[in-house]
Amino acid sequence: MFTASETTASREMLEQATAEELRLFYAAKASINPNLNSLPPVIPQVYADTVAAHGENIAVMAVSEYQGMLQNFFVGLLGAKRILEIGTFTGSSAIFFANALKRNGVAGPDASGNRPIVSLDISEKYAAIARKNFAIANVEEYIEVMVDNAHNSLAKLVDQKFDIIFIDADKPSYQKYYDTIVDNHMLSKGGLIIADNTAFDCVTPYIGTTAPVADDAVPLKASFTRFPGQMGLGFSEEIAKSLHNFNEYVRNDPRSEVIMLPLFTGISLIRLL
Repeated sequence: MFTASETTASREMLEQATAEELRLFYAAKASINPNLNSLPPVIPQVYADTVAAHGENIAVMAVSEYQGMLQNFFVGLLGAKRILEIGTFTGSSAIFFANALKRNGVAGPDASGNRPIVSLDISEKYAAIARKNFAIANVEEYIEVMVDNAHNSLAKLVDQKFDIIFIDADKPSYQKYYDTIVDNHMLSKGGLIIADNTAFDCVTPYIGTTAPVADDAVPLKASFTRFPGQMGLGFSEEIAKSLHNFNEYVRNDPRSEVIMLPLFTGISLIRLL
């Protein structure tokens, strides 16, 4: 079976694919515009190092090549100059963003010394890995990494504005992140919030369930060939309910509009009204 992150396929594999699998491969790999298909050279090594150090089940937390190019497209579409990333991990996403900002003509820190990307993570371990990868990718001047609980870091940034805010951290905190951003006007006019992993396999069985999800709510009895709870990432009923609550909260929020892309494990695009 193909995924949107598949990079190569033989003719035999393609001929055995279903129509949906072939469509996915055609769109995600075979039809990428050359102007976007500029994978930062360090990205494959970042992924390989993460697999070697932490295993493939953890490495999948990094954005894929296709998602990175999608984010690049949004940076160009919006003419973004400043980006906030909640969740650094080993730095892949921030590297994609930094390269996209270079394409937008952003030269690095502004006159006040503010770097155009602020990336938040709770782990000094992963922050150190990410900083090393930023240096290798020659984008260290573009990215400031703040290590702390993201709620504490956000509180220090409420007087700043960002053109794109990427949320990919503690799943039960998504709604609080979102409210902090909206209540404090941290998103610039015409800006975009990207919330990752909003349709994890453990979330979708709660379709149609009233939010907030009751303790005794019974999800659909659905089975999947790949269930996040088997990936070693700590996925749980709490995460499933929290993400469904977040999705319903944003969907019914009169301050914004949202559309969810059924790519990977769900990517929600949110703009403020």
